[in-house]
Parts: sequence; structure tokens; C-alpha cells
Amino acid sequence: MMHEDAGVKAALDRFLALHPKLIDLSLDRLDALLEDLGRPERRMPPAIHVAGTNGKGSTLAFLKAMLEAAGKTVHVYTSPHLVRFAERIQLRGETISYAALLAVLERVEAANGDQPGTFFELTTAAAFLAFAENEADYVLLETGLGGRLDATNILPAEAVQVSLISRIDVDHQHFLGDTIEAIAREKAGIFKPGVRAYFVPQVDAVTAVLLDEARQRGTEALPVNPVSKNAKLGLAGDFQRTNAALASAAARYLGIDPLNIGRGMRQAQWPARMQTIEAGALWHAAGEGRHRLVVDGAHNANAGMAIADSLPADQPVYLVYGLLETKDAQGFVAPLLPRVERALAVEIPGAAVTLTADAAAQAARAMGAAQVATAPSIQAALRTLRDAPPGLILVCGSLYLAGAFLAENQGVTLASGRQAV
Repeated sequence: MMHEDAGVKAALDRFLALHPKLIDLSLDRLDALLEDLGRPERRMPPAIHVAGTNGKGSTLAFLKAMLEAAGKTVHVYTSPHLVRFAERIQLRGETISYAALLAVLERVEAANGDQPGTFFELTTAAAFLAFAENEADYVLLETGLGGRLDATNILPAEAVQVSLISRIDVDHQHFLGDTIEAIAREKAGIFKPGVRAYFVPQVDAVTAVLLDEARQRGTEALPVNPVSKNAKLGLAGDFQRTNAALASAAARYLGIDPLNIGRGMRQAQWPARMQTIEAGALWHAAGEGRHRLVVDGAHNANAGMAIADSLPADQPVYLVYGLLETKDAQGFVAPLLPRVERALAVEIPGAAVTLTADAAAQAARAMGAAQVATAPSIQAALRTLRDAPPGLILVCGSLYLAGAFLAENQGVTLASGRQAV
């Protein structure tokens, strides 16, 4: 099996041990660290910054494809990773090499010493170092959690070209607030004076908050409408039309022509977003093409509804799902259950706060599901469905489950820091 570079793994493990909490939202520690590193966040290419609950990564995938179609070079920072930590940092469209990653991790470690920075703060500083020292036209930044106090929000207004807000839903309440309005205010914390902002359609309460925060922060925030159903998208699912529209608005604002915007829509790729699997160990377990095998990282109620609306009505749909204890299991499965023939619950491999398979199954039964059972592993679940009437097998419930699926399917081991933002 392939393993993550030993030096990178050791550095990341040391980062995980520095702070007693995985998440401790603050900008003070990172600000001091970046000062010691020579302010790399002020030397990076201009940034496009995205916050939201669902669709951040897909929006950046569309925008990256649009910019590259127009001949622009792009760095990208996303989280969490699916299989290898290096996935989080792309330099000019390519995953950072282990040598380059280890170099910036070690520089951050030397500057930080034994100060209690969080994993995400330290790795964000490392990404900023890499971006500052490699030329590109733009940096695409995805917030880790929230917005106002997220490490990526350390950037000054002059470093940001445009701010984007994807779909906002109730999630991470213990960090961001108990109401959708409170969560929206945290997400809108990325708005900066004089920096144009765009947002996808939201419920009225969220729209009101976004517009109010934009006024208070001295910027203009504009809504976008989903792209036409006739537009061809590289990412599957009708819900991607709003993400494509958000990316298109940013691309137009940056001066990208319509031809390359359309080309980028068609060419966008992003793993674990309604991704069809056509080879690998788990594809073999599912019958080697007898079923269409799809994996997605959706994990909250809004995403569950979006996926349910995208499922085919002309063939059986089978669900293999696993969820974290911190998520609304019933809210996620409720819209999916009426669309599936059978559901199999599993634990998420390697996730410390996974629901047990029994607990995940009980969440479905509590919503009235009859055809739900448990399986001891993803592979066992797929083997159970192997000889069912041909249809679509959907594996979803968490990005961590999606990452475990992709790792097992590819025959690789999971990397350090997956439990961190």
C-alpha cells in the first residue's frame, strides 16, 4: 500500500499535539506566527475567498477550471483532505510535492516553537508560505470553519479580489451559533470593505443577514441565479448549478470571457462530489459495473435534500451511508430514504467520532425506513448489494467516509490530520 511521506506525517502529527483542542477559533495566534514568518499572506497572489456550509469546494473547482481555461495560473487551498494531506495545497494547478510541503511545514514549526497553535492555523500558515513563494495569477481559498474567525480570514482587504458565499445551512452549531442567522453572520465575516461579494440563493433570513453584514462592512453583496439547465457541467447533480453560477459571477468580475467560463463549467472536476467510480477494489466488490457506483461527501440536511433531488427515478437506488456523531443523522437521511430501495449503514473507518452502524441505522428507522440494515465495512455493504437488480449505489454521509472509500478503492492508506478541519 502507498503511504504518506514519513517526514510530512511526523510534522503533521507534531502539529496535532500542540493544542489541546482541534478547533479553537481565533486569529491572534496565527497573526503572531505570520509576523514571525515575514507576513507571507501579504505577498501571495490576489485571493478569491469562499465561505458557506455546502458547495465551497465545488465552487472553487468550477472557478479554477474557468480561470485555467482562460490561461490563468491558480493556487488552491481547501480542506479537509480526502486521502492525503497534500491534496489541500495546489500550486499552479498541481498538488504540492512532499518535498515542498515538508519544507514549509518545517519552517512553520521552527517559527512557532511550542506555542499552542491549532492544526489548521499552522497548516494554513504553511500554505500561505508556499503561495507567497510561487508565482500565480490567483489564490483560491476555502474557509475551514465559519468565516469571521477562520484562519483564512487573516488576509487584509487589499489581498482579496472577491468574496463568495455558497449555500448556508445549520451545521457546526457548537462553534458558530444555534440559529441559521447566527451562522450566516459568522460566514459573512469574510466580507471586507470595498471587496465585491456574491452569494447563491438562500432562505430569506440568511439573505437578510448577508445584506446587512455587507452594509456594515462597507461592501456590496449581490445574489446569483443558478445557471441554465441546458448548460453542461463537469460536476454531476442539479445542485451544482448554483455553485457554477457563483463561480461564473466571480469569473466575470475578474474579466474572464464567456467562452472560457462555459469551457470551465464543462471541464470542472472535484473528487467525492457525486463522483462516479469506474475502477478499483470497491468497484470490483460492487459488481464491476453491474451498478453505477457513486461517492459523495454530503453530510447535512440541505445536502441530503440536494442529492435526493438529483437521484434517478428510472432505476433502483441503493444507499451505503455513515455519519459522524456531530451531525444531524435523521435530518440527513430523511430526504434520501423515500428515493432508495435499500440502505446499509456502516461506521466511518478511522473517524474517532463516527456513529456506530447500529446508531446510523436507528436514525433511518426513526424516520420510517423499513429496508435498512448494517454492514461491518464499506466493502461488505457493497458485496451485499452486488447481486441486487442493477441500479445506482450511492455511498455518502461524510467527507471522511468518502475519503476512506477512495483510499480503500485505490489501495492507499489514510493520511494524518483527517480529523482536523
